[in-house]
Amino acid sequence: MKNLKINLLFILALSLFTFSCQEDDAEFGEIIAPTNLQISAEIIGVDANNPNGDGSGMVILTATADNAITYNFEFGDGQNGVFPSGVANHRFSLVGLNSYNVVVSAIGRGGNATTGTITIDVFSSFDDLEAKQLLSGGAGSSKIWYWAAAETAHLGVGPANGSIGEGYWYPQWYAAQPFEKAGSDESSCIYEDQLVFSLDTNEQLTYQLNNNGQTYFNGAYESVVGGSAGYDFCYDFDTSGTSIVSLAPTSVDWSTVPDPDFTSRGTVMNFSNDNFMGYYLGASSYEIIELTSSLLKVRCIDSQNPDLAWYHTFTTQEPTQGFTSDYNTLAWQDEFDVDGAPDPTKWTYDLGTGVDGWGNQEAQSYTSNTENVEVSNGNLIITAINTGSGYTSARIKSENLYEFTYGRVEVRAKLPTGGGTWPAIWMLGANYDTNAWPACGEIDIMEHVGNDQNTIHGSLHYPEAFAGNADTGSTTVDTASTEFHNYTVEWSPTAIKFVVDDVVYHTYANTGSSPFNSDFFLILNVAMGGTFGGDIDPAFTQSSMEIDYVRVYE
Repeated sequence: MKNLKINLLFILALSLFTFSCQEDDAEFGEIIAPTNLQISAEIIGVDANNPNGDGSGMVILTATADNAITYNFEFGDGQNGVFPSGVANHRFSLVGLNSYNVVVSAIGRGGNATTGTITIDVFSSFDDLEAKQLLSGGAGSSKIWYWAAAETAHLGVGPANGSIGEGYWYPQWYAAQPFEKAGSDESSCIYEDQLVFSLDTNEQLTYQLNNNGQTYFNGAYESVVGGSAGYDFCYDFDTSGTSIVSLAPTSVDWSTVPDPDFTSRGTVMNFSNDNFMGYYLGASSYEIIELTSSLLKVRCIDSQNPDLAWYHTFTTQEPTQGFTSDYNTLAWQDEFDVDGAPDPTKWTYDLGTGVDGWGNQEAQSYTSNTENVEVSNGNLIITAINTGSGYTSARIKSENLYEFTYGRVEVRAKLPTGGGTWPAIWMLGANYDTNAWPACGEIDIMEHVGNDQNTIHGSLHYPEAFAGNADTGSTTVDTASTEFHNYTVEWSPTAIKFVVDDVVYHTYANTGSSPFNSDFFLILNVAMGGTFGGDIDPAFTQSSMEIDYVRVYE
C-alpha cells in the first residue's frame, strides 16, 4: 500500500498582511512576512483501490516557508491548531468522502503572516451512530447532560498510562466526592453546566456548552482569562456557540488493563472551536469510556501535562442535593420537653474560662445558671449575656453520658445575632485527654458568627487540617437567626457529610487513618469573640441559640 503525496507550491508576491510603514523592531530584528509557502498533504492508506485513503481519515499536513516561526492550520472541519514544526497529523472524521479546504498561515517575526490553501479529498469510514443517538436522543433531537454531582469521582484525575501509574484507567489520584464542589464561590458554577448534544437528519452531531457565562478553570489554565487565584476557580468565560463533534477511533491500547470489568467504547469525540466539557483543561478531545441513554463517562488528556488523564461523569438528571441517609434507627435524643435545667442524664457542663479562653481567646465565662442555659417551652435556650464587666454563656456536653462512633446527628436550631456571637453545634473525640487535640479529631456540625450573619460553616479538625486551616465547607442560610433550620452531619467509615435542611454542602472522604473512627461526644455552646467570633459589638446586650431537638441515628 502506498501513500499519496499532494504538493502545492505557493510563492506569494504579497503577504496577507504587509505593513510597509512599520519600522523594524529592534528587539526582534527585521520584520518581514514569510515567503515561499509550500503546503503538502499525505493521505494515509492511498492505493489504487483507495484513492482517498484507507478510511482512517488520517492526513499528514506539512507546511514550510522562509522566515516562518510557526504555522496555524485551519483544517476545514471546524478544527484548528498551531504547529511550530509545520507538521500536523490530523484525522478528518466526517463519514464518507469529503472535500476540505485547509488554510495554513505561516507566521513570521512581529506577527506578519502569509496564508495559503490546499484542497484535499479524504475518505473516512469510522462512525459510531449508536453513540450519536445516545448522546442526542436521535436524529432531529437534542439531549441535555449534567455533571453527575451525586456520584463519587464525577470529576477526577489519574495517570495517563501504565508507565506513570498502575491505575491508568480510572481516577487513581483524585476523585471528587458527591457535591464536593458545591457551596464554594470558587467552584460552585460547575454544577450549573448544561451540555447539549444535537443530531441533525444528516447524522451530524453538534454540541453546545451552556453555563451562564461562568466556567470552572483548572488552575494551570487561569492565564487564559487573566486569572490570578492560583487554584481551580470559576471565571467569566463565554462558551456560547455551536461546535461540530467529529468521532474517531481511540488510539489507546486498553488490552493491557488488568481489570476484567473495564471496557472502553473505543470512540473519541473531537469538538470544533476549542470547545470542552465544562471543566477547562485546554483540551477538546474526550474518549468515551461508558455511554448509556442516561450515563456518560469520558476521559481527557491534560493539554499541558500529557501525564494526566482527567475523568468526567455526566447524567441526564439535573443535579440536586437532596439528602438520603444511611442511618435511620433513632439511638439517642433530647426533645427538650421538660422545663428547667437540661436533663442531667444526658448533659453535663463545661464551666469557667478554660485555658486561653477555651483555646481560642474567647471572652465569655461559661456557667450553669438559668439565665445562661435552660429548657423552656420545648426548647433548649443557651444565652450569651453582656454583664457589664464581661460576658457569660453556657456550654453543655454529653461526655461520659453518651458517646458513639458513626451515625447521623440532626439538630434543629435557631441561632443568635450580634457581632461577636459564635454559636456551635459540634463533637469532640472522646479520647482527647490521652490523644490531645487535634489528634483526637473534631467535627463541627454547625458554626456561625454574628459578624457574618448569613454564613453557616461545617468543619473538621485533624492533624493535617486544624484551627485556621481546618477542612471547611460553607453555605448561606438567610434566615439562620429568625427561623429554625436542621443542621445535620452524617458520619460513616467512608464519608462525613455536612447538611443543612437536607442539602449537602460539604463532604469529607473518611479513611481508616483519620481520627474519625472512634467514639465522639456532643457539645452545644455560644461563645463570644475569640479567633473565629471576632470583634464584639459594643452595643451587644444578649442573644440566644434555641434548639428544638437533638437526635442521633445509628
